[in-house]
Amino acid sequence: MTLTPSQSTQPTGVRWRILFLLLLISIVTYIDRVNISVTARHMMPALGLTDIQMGWIFSAFVLGYALFQVPGGWMGDRWGPRRVLTFAVIWWSIFTALTAIAPTLPLVNLIGIMGSLVVVRFLIGIGEAAALPNFNRSIANWHPPQERGLGIGITIGGIGIGSALTPPVTAWIMVNYGWQTAFYAAGLLGLIIALLWYWYATDLPRQHPHVNDAEADIIEGKNQRKKDIKNSEHVPWKAILTTPTVWWLILSYTCLGYVAYIYMSWFYLYLVNVRGFAILQGAFFASAPFIAMTIFCPLGGWVTDRLVEKYEINWGRASVGGTGMILAALCIIIGANVEAPYVAIGFLSLGAGWLYFTVGPFWSSTTDLSKAYAGTLSGLMNTGANLGGTLSPILTPWIADSYGWPVALGLAAAMACIGSLCWLFIKPGLGLKHE
Repeated sequence: MTLTPSQSTQPTGVRWRILFLLLLISIVTYIDRVNISVTARHMMPALGLTDIQMGWIFSAFVLGYALFQVPGGWMGDRWGPRRVLTFAVIWWSIFTALTAIAPTLPLVNLIGIMGSLVVVRFLIGIGEAAALPNFNRSIANWHPPQERGLGIGITIGGIGIGSALTPPVTAWIMVNYGWQTAFYAAGLLGLIIALLWYWYATDLPRQHPHVNDAEADIIEGKNQRKKDIKNSEHVPWKAILTTPTVWWLILSYTCLGYVAYIYMSWFYLYLVNVRGFAILQGAFFASAPFIAMTIFCPLGGWVTDRLVEKYEINWGRASVGGTGMILAALCIIIGANVEAPYVAIGFLSLGAGWLYFTVGPFWSSTTDLSKAYAGTLSGLMNTGANLGGTLSPILTPWIADSYGWPVALGLAAAMACIGSLCWLFIKPGLGLKHE
């Protein structure tokens, strides 16, 4: 007799396939986010845009992304990540493709080319806002506590893969087929991944036809708290907003966001315009920080899970979060001030790696606080990161023009130091204050 999946005693591994699909979405997310920093090299002279105007276009995405983090996370908690992520990926993929024709839309007659690009990038940001909170919602649903740091680390590690692939591939497409083609290709890729996610994923493990009871028991655990499984329709805002750890997480992640968006928006142009690399050469080396992110992000998630198992939640999360951010600051300071361009790339890339070493403890901490509201809490935390990210693409070129790039990057290092200190006060193991 052949056993069905639910009857088999050997646990199935569907949660890892779900994780792989989340990784694919994460890669697409950052392709669509970073490609404009590469195409800017051709867009700016073609459309008559200045560095400051391009900074506003970069920041328009981040503003839309920041404002809709909490709604995106709440929708995942309320209606499940399968439907929410599908709609979100389709939304931002359509507007990614529209970036190519934004300078010719009727909107240009009202607000100009820059204004049209600002609107389109803002709408992309709205769609992508649902991505990471729903990644966290999916990890909370599909992985037990001892796998959540690794799970979110692998998923958000897609940031590194997508961002590493984007500069060389986008530059090659731009040089050979024009900058518009890069946006069309990215939009099409997103639509394909959205359909794949909707076809295979489910919101909960026991809804999936290929998950057996053994895997479901591993995921759910034996001692699941009632607050982790209760209906999440009504968000306990009083408990969330009166919990000190929530605010320290937001502040620390705001600091991380400020630093991260320098890599996302200006690093390629920094290599070309400041360090003197050619267009394709600069695109190749601009991948280095994102390769470091790809390696360090899941590594940090794995380390924090092991430390939580060996010691306890508060120390296991804070030790990794605080250490990673202080090492990021140190590497950025060295990279900003060293004269040798290749040594600078090495240290600045390590800075990005150590920065993303902390992603696992950050996102796992929101689930540690309350699994039932993991989407909402992570959306709230990520709002902070993207408010910081709204500032850095605008402030960085202004500071660099006024005081030099070492000062601009030195401020980024100072932000990482502040983020590290916040971990002294982050106690996710205590849960929400009054829940």
